[in-house]
Amino acid sequence: MNYDSQTTVVRSQQSVLQTNKLLRNTYALLAMTLGFSAAVAGVSMALNLPHPGIIITLLGYFGLLFLTAKLRNSVWGLAAVFGLTGFMGLTLGPIISAYMSLPNGDQIVMQALGGTGIIFLALSAYAIKSEKDFSFMGGFLMVGILVAFLAGLAAIFFEMPGLSLAVSAMFVLLMSGLILYETSNIIHGGETNYIMATVTLYVSIYNLFTSLLHLLGAFSSSD
Repeated sequence: MNYDSQTTVVRSQQSVLQTNKLLRNTYALLAMTLGFSAAVAGVSMALNLPHPGIIITLLGYFGLLFLTAKLRNSVWGLAAVFGLTGFMGLTLGPIISAYMSLPNGDQIVMQALGGTGIIFLALSAYAIKSEKDFSFMGGFLMVGILVAFLAGLAAIFFEMPGLSLAVSAMFVLLMSGLILYETSNIIHGGETNYIMATVTLYVSIYNLFTSLLHLLGAFSSSD
């Protein structure tokens, strides 16, 4: 084996090790932030705290997201991640409480939680095992999420339940695509920062869960 071949092999091995380390760090931090977010949501439900409202939710989310991105290469980035996910857990508590108050609320919440877990694990496993490059989805996902976000705001402010359901269905598909995209990004070197990878996957899971919750709640009430 000549020198160039040896160098190529070494670089390939280093790349695999870096990817595995990034995956471990991302999923470890994701598990911790999901647990922290769930704990904050539980406290919010126990204290019967009201939902902060769409304006405060958006300001808090985008503000903490910007802070996390700014600090992603420092230890303070970890604090920002927990600040962001804790805040989102605070907003999630009142939403879960509202669904739990329905006659079959426990079943709805558990179905949404189970569906979210199955979708996330299945798509993550597929992206890792297949090693397919889903970077081509980036542009479509960006446009789709922006359109769905604006449509969601319109559904809230103009009180359009039909549009709201359509937006939830769109978000289920878009967040599923985002899970594939971000996992592929980690594997193929498009994302090298585990803090930002964690944030993207957390947001995907959060929106996937709330969207499934909305859809299941609507279908259940119509029955």
